[in-house]
Amino acid sequence: MNKRKVWSLLAIGLCGLLTVSGKAAAKESDILALYQQYEADFAAIESLEDIEEYGYTVIEAQSFPIQLESFGEEEVMFVPIMDKAYHRMAILIADAEGSILYKTNQLETNYEWMGRLEQPTRGIVSVSFRDLNRDGMKDITLITTCRNDGGQYAGKTYKVGDVLFQKEGSFYRDWRISDKINRFSMNKGIHTIEAYVRDGNSTEVLYTATTLDELLENGFQIYEDQSYYRTFEKQGRLKVVPGVIQMAEYNVFMIYLVNEQGYIVWSFQPMRDYDNLYALKGMACTDLDGDGMRDLLELGRYSYAGPQGELMIDTKCHIYYQRTDGFVEDTEFEKTYQCQEDEKVSDLVTRIREYWGWTKEE
Repeated sequence: MNKRKVWSLLAIGLCGLLTVSGKAAAKESDILALYQQYEADFAAIESLEDIEEYGYTVIEAQSFPIQLESFGEEEVMFVPIMDKAYHRMAILIADAEGSILYKTNQLETNYEWMGRLEQPTRGIVSVSFRDLNRDGMKDITLITTCRNDGGQYAGKTYKVGDVLFQKEGSFYRDWRISDKINRFSMNKGIHTIEAYVRDGNSTEVLYTATTLDELLENGFQIYEDQSYYRTFEKQGRLKVVPGVIQMAEYNVFMIYLVNEQGYIVWSFQPMRDYDNLYALKGMACTDLDGDGMRDLLELGRYSYAGPQGELMIDTKCHIYYQRTDGFVEDTEFEKTYQCQEDEKVSDLVTRIREYWGWTKEE
């Protein structure tokens, strides 16, 4: 058995150790040794022929020749690789003979599980080579897919965006840029990331604004036909304000509740992992679960890219139940009902009330 397999088996064993009373705990020195071995193996990759020996596999579908200005006039090979044991990704730039000219494993996707060697990366959605900082050299825009095996979001796939800026014979990352790309959901597509990094557009205000005026000053577009005042029993008289900010070809959708002084008191993010609001079909503010308090229902069509990059559209409803201290999103009704393309808000209200045991007379 070679050294790499021995360390991989040790890693699997250590991952199973729990730091609770009565069970063995992995020593910090052991974890450090595993990480040092991982780094030593990566450092040992000097040519494309070394990839398999040191525990990696090539992501063939995203490997191709590219001309990079600071690496000379000849084309080089862009080769993303994945560590088999820990699912950590790395990027290699190789010459025509397969010698490694540049490599890095310092990628945003390798820091999703902080403090852990193993990561949730599963593959690459897309790669683009364009000059984003206007220095005349192509930069790398990278979007990976990740999936958690446990926890609240177990089994759900999500995207992680990253940018590597080209400089003389290498690349560098600005972690602050990568952090904002992912923290404010600007990782939906290559064009969204480019709109932020190159053009200065951003969705950050959707998550940080405290007033409606601040949203409007930053390009927020209200769906006026679905915006109105309603009295919420525990929250008072509030204006329901649905709208979007445009990023490249995408409409990033949010719903706000704004008081009469113009301050945002609550916000909802129905888009979840969808790329774009394709159409807002309607909304309703009425008691849905029979507790005597107004709830919020939104029905929309959302688009995303399919496995081959094709346009996919889902019709989805989102329900937010009013509670004494705010609102909670529905997690039950959506499991029992699939919205149809021709769905109407009024019909949905009836279906949801029936789910909660309302009779038609009520």
